[in-house]
Amino acid sequence: MVVLDPLANALTAITNAEARSKTEVVVYPASKLIASTLRVMQRYAYIGEFEYIDDGRWGKIKIQLLGRINKAGAIKPRYPVSYRDLLKMPPHIRRYLPSRDIGIIIISTSTKGVISHREAIESRIGGVAIAYVY
Repeated sequence: MVVLDPLANALTAITNAEARSKTEVVVYPASKLIASTLRVMQRYAYIGEFEYIDDGRWGKIKIQLLGRINKAGAIKPRYPVSYRDLLKMPPHIRRYLPSRDIGIIIISTSTKGVISHREAIESRIGGVAIAYVY
């Protein structure tokens, strides 16, 4: 199996499992970026607990689902967004969320790591938009 974008595959697996009302899903291969993205989703109560499973190859992540995700996906291509962009939410980023106060854009920053767009606005920093969840 050739995986070109593990983050996109993981978020698609989560969305599909939520659509089928599953209580948990196992995504593989595991990566630090996927784990960081899951931590942000967990902070906003989109998912429950998750754990890394070492299978001797790439690793897997077992995720507990809460039934709160309508859609989750990777943003391709990954757009750089500045603090000013986040304040006015440009159309190429706004199109991923259904409404202004619903969902989060997950941003990778150089100083704070992976955070949500709301935390980036509070910290007054920008980064690269990598995923969305609502």
